[in-house]
Amino acid sequence: MPADALPARGARRTVGTMSSEKWAEVDTYLEATVAPDGADLEPIRAAQAAGGLPDIAVSPTQGKFLYLLARIAGARRILEIGTLGGYSTAWLARAVGPDGAVVTLEYDPRHAEVARASLDEAGFGALVEIRVGPAVDSLPFLDGPFDLVFIDADKANNRVYLDWAVRLSRPGTVIVLDNVVRRLGESSPEAEGIRSALERFGTDPRLDATALQTVGVKGWDGLAVAQVR
Repeated sequence: MPADALPARGARRTVGTMSSEKWAEVDTYLEATVAPDGADLEPIRAAQAAGGLPDIAVSPTQGKFLYLLARIAGARRILEIGTLGGYSTAWLARAVGPDGAVVTLEYDPRHAEVARASLDEAGFGALVEIRVGPAVDSLPFLDGPFDLVFIDADKANNRVYLDWAVRLSRPGTVIVLDNVVRRLGESSPEAEGIRSALERFGTDPRLDATALQTVGVKGWDGLAVAQVR
């Protein structure tokens, strides 16, 4: 589908009579109702804000969703591409348990520093290895397989990250690609990276995949999920 056939970023912010403010209100209710354990990880979000990192981490309900995906998959080794302040990393580390491991790749040394301090403080430090530098440089030096791969980094390289995710997988590995909707209709390297990755999700015979639009405190967006055959 050509980019000009897709909705541009900011083209619509309501669904029926619901506004983005209502989405956020519902997310807050859901967080308190079905994901109250996210409160334990709030210091990580606070440290991220205090460190001046951008407010682009997953929401608490999205973090709990990642945790449940990892638990359902029985994941013991997880690869995360895009650490930021370590909030999603903490959910993934919680999922693998004391005998598991999370390898997370972060481009920005300052982000990695904030994440390391927060993860150590939260008790997940021994479970998490943070590799600093461009993910495209780190990926060739990783040893698979991983049981789950979460891709949430620069969107222009999404296809490269997905290619490596498949290489570092095994049958049954779960691959999650975040932020696949909001910028989908743009004409930019980031949008092209999103579309290219989604096209592989839909055409690669090794992948059984779907994608979902989402709304909530993070606004309008979506994610794609695949299992390696």
